[in-house]
Amino acid sequence: MSEITALPEDLTGAAPAERKLRGNLGVASIVFMVVAAAAPLGVVGGVFPLGIANGNGAGFPATFIVSTVILLLFAVGFTALTPFVEEAGAFFSYIRHSLGFSVGIGFGFLALVSYVALEAGVYGLLGPAGVSVVSLFGGPAIPWWALAAIAFVITTFLGYRNIQLSSRVLGVLLTAEIAVILVLDLVIVARGGGDDGLSTGVVNPATVFSGSLGIGLLFAMLSYIGFEATAIFRDEARDPERTIPRATYAALILIGAFYAVTSWALISAWGDDQAVAKATDSGGTFLSDIAQTYIRTAGNDIITVLYFTSLFACILAFHNVASRYVFALSQHRVLPQSLGVAHAEHGSPHKASLWISGVVAISIAAAVLFQLDPVTQFYTWFAAATTVGFVVLLIATSVAVLVFFARDRRGHSQWRVRIAPAIGLAGLVGTLGLILTNLEGLATSNALGWGIIGLLVVSFVVGAVIGRRVRDSAGVVVTP
Repeated sequence: MSEITALPEDLTGAAPAERKLRGNLGVASIVFMVVAAAAPLGVVGGVFPLGIANGNGAGFPATFIVSTVILLLFAVGFTALTPFVEEAGAFFSYIRHSLGFSVGIGFGFLALVSYVALEAGVYGLLGPAGVSVVSLFGGPAIPWWALAAIAFVITTFLGYRNIQLSSRVLGVLLTAEIAVILVLDLVIVARGGGDDGLSTGVVNPATVFSGSLGIGLLFAMLSYIGFEATAIFRDEARDPERTIPRATYAALILIGAFYAVTSWALISAWGDDQAVAKATDSGGTFLSDIAQTYIRTAGNDIITVLYFTSLFACILAFHNVASRYVFALSQHRVLPQSLGVAHAEHGSPHKASLWISGVVAISIAAAVLFQLDPVTQFYTWFAAATTVGFVVLLIATSVAVLVFFARDRRGHSQWRVRIAPAIGLAGLVGTLGLILTNLEGLATSNALGWGIIGLLVVSFVVGAVIGRRVRDSAGVVVTP
């Protein structure tokens, strides 16, 4: 492998003060960002029924345990590399540091496309959810894109300001949605579940391996997208070498435990066999039907509102992540350098944020113009692209960790920089295989599935080519 040396300032990431973001985020604040990006209530109401119906039924909670283990193994190596990557670029910065400048920039472009696609796509869920909220309070029938436009304006405003403001907003929304789901979980458990009692599927090997464990694992892995935001906020974190690893482990364990327990509780609400039937026949009302049964109309109304705010929190979190990818890439002169200047007062990536908002606005306008269904087309297609891109980024980062520590473990144990990352890589490769195998179902057509793969390949190639040209024009010295 070759190593790039004698890099100019903008290519190393050692930017002057006005090109550094500012903040004072602790572990809790960063964890809030990451868990908000996971949209817990959105996952519970949308992903759970799909995983139960199409995956391994009552054994679905076990897939969250498996997913958490795979990602924790990934995080072991990911956090070991953190002290050696002194810039806020998350995956692409880690890859660049280990595998070379142009490869890293290629994956940076792939990551940017993936996260902008998800931010835009979630507006397709938020719009109809907002319509339901308006209807709940007796309001008039309005188009989904009107609610999406309002949320878009608020997101753009918050993205322009200091990260602390977004952190506080996300903290409030996240606390509310987790609280209502935990109340529902506790009521279900206290009442002993449905007629068949509490579910035993999660501890029954025959049930865990029934149906399609692979598809169940696929839907579980979808629920963790965005957890690497712990590293994205490096410049805005207190003591990043300690904060980032702690936030990464805390976020993964919190997400995994919450989803495993909640999916088990919701299955228990119906009983193992009936839960699969309900998820298959009425997945769209799976959560609301349970809420209506166990916490009555008031609780169901609260969940309707918080489902909307959960999706907004998800959009805001991914907007912040995407803005910081643009900011980091501009530091390397592969995007206009003006996007890499922090706001004088807020210390935020304000220009990068506005740029992301512009791309998202075009995407929403295109969806409206071409009359795409906001959920089955706009969201589903964009989410499929993000899913593939996310797992590819995890795989590339795992390879980067193994390559970086191949000759020198830098004082770390074999387990931390070789064994754990290798096992995690094997799990991720298997997950990618499952996603590609089922991509036609996610994207609604085989041609569209290949189109998604093509988009990600093109984004990587374009980024790698631009990265090579910038590197060569800068007179970079390459040594073996």
